[in-house]
Amino acid sequence: MRLASLAMYASPPPLAEATATLWDFLSEALKRAGLDEVPARLDDKVPYHEAWTQPDLLLAQTCGFPYVKHLRGKVRLVATPVYGHPGCDGPSMRSFIVVAKDSAAQSLEDLRGTRAAINQPDSNSGVNLFRAAIAPLSRDGRFFSSVIETGGHRNSIAAITVGKADVAAIDCVTYGNVLRFDPESLAGVRILFETIKGPGLPVITRADASDVEVRLLRHALKQATAEPSLSAACDVLCLKDFAVLSDADYEPLAALERQAQRQGYPVIA
Repeated sequence: MRLASLAMYASPPPLAEATATLWDFLSEALKRAGLDEVPARLDDKVPYHEAWTQPDLLLAQTCGFPYVKHLRGKVRLVATPVYGHPGCDGPSMRSFIVVAKDSAAQSLEDLRGTRAAINQPDSNSGVNLFRAAIAPLSRDGRFFSSVIETGGHRNSIAAITVGKADVAAIDCVTYGNVLRFDPESLAGVRILFETIKGPGLPVITRADASDVEVRLLRHALKQATAEPSLSAACDVLCLKDFAVLSDADYEPLAALERQAQRQGYPVIA
């Protein structure tokens, strides 16, 4: 069996169940189309970032910034989800820069000298878009008093809520999912600023997948969002469609990093 992993948006809990339902449909559709070695279930053992480069990868979802930084030439782009959350625009999405509910900050400049939280260094939403917003305000490569790495967007929200950090950038899909299914987690934060948008998290397969296989994967994904029996699952995921983007469509994410470097702000600091 090949490897299938769709773990980028697996919490709060209703999302995991809806994703499993989506895969049930995709798995059967791909088998009916004649694709071999299609797993019946999604893999929940391999960490999502390790799944991206597995030689037997059938389908996984990555982040746009790791794609342009590390995965080009090692994987094939299949499609990019179109989500319906506020902040999404077709296959593009933005981040919400959030602060504590009672924060006095009214602008990005007001955040100078505060404590930032990032989910992980190669995140597009939690670092790349965040850095692009802060870079013009930086001085000698610095803006914040300290930066902590939390390991996940929901952890960054929690860090602000309990007073370990003052600000973080949360992708609009995560924010929308938490708002729908765990709104209490957002009670202690508010949105201060919306970043520019960029292409969303692409669905990928291994580099040596054939053109025929990629076409079958794309067709099955499109079928899923049009399938009446999946409407409830797609509603939970706020999944509207899949778009086919090219490598060139993701290049602006790499350009944002280069721009921040030119502005003397290569890392969130």
